[in-house]
Amino acid sequence: MTDHTYEVSVRWTGDRGTGTSGYRDYGRDHDVTAAGKHPIAGSADPAFRGDSDRWNPEEMLLGALAQCHMMSYLYVAVQQGFTVVDYEDTATASLDVHRDGTGEVTEVTLRPVVTVLEADRVADAEAAHAEANRLCFIARSVAFPVHHTPVTKVRAAG
Repeated sequence: MTDHTYEVSVRWTGDRGTGTSGYRDYGRDHDVTAAGKHPIAGSADPAFRGDSDRWNPEEMLLGALAQCHMMSYLYVAVQQGFTVVDYEDTATASLDVHRDGTGEVTEVTLRPVVTVLEADRVADAEAAHAEANRLCFIARSVAFPVHHTPVTKVRAAG
């Protein structure tokens, strides 16, 4: 077994001069950084007084799931011997917020559109999403279902 550790830093940049003196008195802006990487400009969702031009934590969670599934899927494709030449995903997440201010992401749906070279491997390419989900570190770590509605295309010869 190999253990890996990861470190990120989050720095709040939303002090408007009075700190958190009131709910409407501070910005939700922050920067997410890691050694050697460009910072990610973060905020809250606009519904929670955040900046729509910045990534919010819910989008970053969704992005992590979509990225992890894609990387796992590409690995499975190599292992199973079919060739992926294009992959894109438009993923969605559902967030339930309760009256007491708590809430949780209740489900995610990934919608990968995968293009393969081999017309006779479409069924294998579709089935590979289940194995990719089983392997995805992030999907294995969340407490909500991650659904998949994949579409598989074949690149035309030419």
